[in-house]
Amino acid sequence: MNAPYPPPPPAGRDRSFFWGIVGIILGLFCCGVLGIVFGYLSIRDARRFHRSQLVGWLAIAFGVINLVGSAIARARGTYWYPYWYR
Repeated sequence: MNAPYPPPPPAGRDRSFFWGIVGIILGLFCCGVLGIVFGYLSIRDARRFHRSQLVGWLAIAFGVINLVGSAIARARGTYWYPYWYR
C-alpha cells in the first residue's frame, strides 16, 4: 500500500532518432563535425527517454570517419571535394 509513485515521464519530445539520422547523413556526406554534434544530441535524448543509443553512436562514428578521411585526403593532396582548390 505504501509503494512510491512511479517517476513522471520526461518533459518534451523524443527526437533521438531524428538527431541520429541527421547526424548520420551529415557525417557521411557533408560535415564530420556536425555528424558528431547531432550524434551527441541523439545519445543525450536517448538516455533521457530510455531508448537505444545505437543511431547516435553510428552518427558519431561516421562523423569521425569523415574527419579522418578528409584529413588524409587533404594531406595527400587528393581532390575529394570539388571546390576546395578553386
